[in-house]
Amino acid sequence: MIAVSPLRRADDKKTAASAEYVQRTEKRLLNEEIPFMNEDQFRRSKKLVRSLCANLDYGNCLLLDNQFGTCVCPQLISYSLICKYFRTAVLPADWELYVEIMETDTQMRCGDCSQPLTPGSKNTLYCEPCANKRTRRNKREWARKNRGRK
Repeated sequence: MIAVSPLRRADDKKTAASAEYVQRTEKRLLNEEIPFMNEDQFRRSKKLVRSLCANLDYGNCLLLDNQFGTCVCPQLISYSLICKYFRTAVLPADWELYVEIMETDTQMRCGDCSQPLTPGSKNTLYCEPCANKRTRRNKREWARKNRGRK
């Protein structure tokens, strides 16, 4: 069975920019390593596979079935993103999960809370709330250290 391209089944909600994003990440996957998921992403992907994958039949993958027997769907038991059909046809249905999994390497995160971070400059390491907390803490420590000095 041939995998359906996410561009052919794109909803009206998806723009040309998001379709280009999918193409870029697919090209990156051809040249680089297979991405891995954390526990939360794995749970969400299993729900997607069970609800949207056309090749899933009672937990078995129809694409991997052969004359000798059935084969368990690898996407249901693996933390790596190895199924090309899942990556191109099923995963783009949950856009937030797609971006989380595909952009883990390039996405900058806060040094304290590990939330995704959009840096304002090159040397931004912390999100705004964490940066404010660190500034207050450093000022307190400086004042405590220099108390009574003239």
